Amino acid sequence: MEEIRAEASRPVRLFCQDESRLGLMPITRRRVTLSGVKPIQQQRPAYQSYYLYGAVEPKTGKRFLRERESLDSDGFQDFLDRFADRFSESLNVLVLDNGRFHKAKSLTIPDNIRLIFLPPYSPELNPVERLWQDLKDHLAFHLYENLSALRQRVRERLETYTDEAVASLTGYEYLLNAASA
Repeated sequence: MEEIRAEASRPVRLFCQDESRLGLMPITRRRVTLSGVKPIQQQRPAYQSYYLYGAVEPKTGKRFLRERESLDSDGFQDFLDRFADRFSESLNVLVLDNGRFHKAKSLTIPDNIRLIFLPPYSPELNPVERLWQDLKDHLAFHLYENLSALRQRVRERLETYTDEAVASLTGYEYLLNAASA
C-alpha cells in the first residue's frame, strides 16, 4: 500500500473484490427444531444461475455490484471497466483471489486500478465473502420459480444494506489498518 500511495497523485481507496454464484437450486442452512424433529426443506433441482461480481470498500461500506451470466475474463473485464468509471476520481486498490480469469492475458487493467492478490486458498481473508454469506442466509430455504424472480429478490435484499451495515460485515481490522496506514 505504501508503494501505491507513493505513486498516487489522487486519493487511494482500498476495495475487496469477489464473485458469487446465485441460482435456482435452494440454499440450505441449519435450522433449530425440537429434539427428534427433522426440518422440512422443499427441494426442486434447477440448474439455472447467474453471478454477482462485487467490490466493497471495508472502511466505508461503499460497494459496486454487477450481474453477469458467466464467470470469465470477459465478465471480469466488464466489471473492471465499469468499476473504474464509477470510482474515476481515485486510485483504487482491489484485493482479490487468484481466479484464473483475474489473471487472464487478455485483461486490460484500467489506469486507476491496482490489483493485489490474496494467498491461494484463503477465502477467509476476503471480507466480501461475509457479504455473500449474509445475502445467501436471507435467500436460504426459498424456492424461486425462475431466474427473474431470484434476481428481483436479490436486488431487493441488496438495496436494504446500508453503508454502515456493509462496513460492519466487511471491516476486517487488518484491512482497515492497511487502508489508513
